Amino acid sequence: MALKLTLKPDERIVVNGCMMRNSSRRHVLTIESHADVVRGHDLLDEDAPATPVTRVYYLIQTALIQKAVRDDLLPVIQKQLATLATTFGNPSLGHVFEAANYVSIGDFYKALRALRPVIAHEAEVFERIAARAQADLAAMAPVPGMRAQG
Repeated sequence: MALKLTLKPDERIVVNGCMMRNSSRRHVLTIESHADVVRGHDLLDEDAPATPVTRVYYLIQTALIQKAVRDDLLPVIQKQLATLATTFGNPSLGHVFEAANYVSIGDFYKALRALRPVIAHEAEVFERIAARAQADLAAMAPVPGMRAQG
């Protein structure tokens, strides 16, 4: 079955490890045989924070676009996904297992897609932790006019 992509102006796409950029007009591209394809907006940004989930996402992304290192990365990816599975509970656990399944059958794009909700959940968890830490620091701030006891 052919893959039909509608590319936005200046959109990036990686096909079998080759980075391409669309021209300034919208185009439709049909890929008629198997190829490793990922759109630029699905690639992890270089500025993205390094977190446990984004590290695994990056490794899967690398396996997708660099076939030469794929075999070396597979055991590392599976090990890190297993670690994530023990870290996250519902609702992310199912997505982690789904990603591990897709990696095991070599469908790296679907593995990336399965991890996107986990990245969002992880970001929410980190935001809650930061807010809680901020609240705890505010609660520990000295009250004006009180002397520290010592």
